[in-house]
Amino acid sequence: ELLGGKHGLQKDVRKAVELWTEAAELGSIDALYNLGAEGVQEDKAKAAELFEKAAMQGHVLSRHNLGCIEGDKGNHDRAVRHLLISAKVGSKDSIETIKMMFTNGVATKAQYAEALKGYQDAVEEMRSHDRDEAKRLGDGR
Repeated sequence: ELLGGKHGLQKDVRKAVELWTEAAELGSIDALYNLGAEGVQEDKAKAAELFEKAAMQGHVLSRHNLGCIEGDKGNHDRAVRHLLISAKVGSKDSIETIKMMFTNGVATKAQYAEALKGYQDAVEEMRSHDRDEAKRLGDGR
């Protein structure tokens, strides 16, 4: 669960929000995301604002969530723009969402193709980096 309650610890939403707020003030984009995810039920506008702050700093899941929020509001062009960004940095969920939007007729074939290509490029880049790192470690340097 997002708010703890694991390893025999009791869930303390208030304390979690307090700690995330402090971490966000210190620059944690993961804390911004967590605050947005926690607040999504009570205040969708505030959640979107927090996701936007995290997304602007490169938090991929926040960018994906912004796309979903825009899609839920019927802003399909804005949704696809957010989802394209997150797909191009390796978000499989964003690819699946754009595919669903394409199937439902609210995203174009070109947008889906662009997302798929960007995603594949990102995945290949990650594999390439991993290969280089493994080779470097294998050389003992």
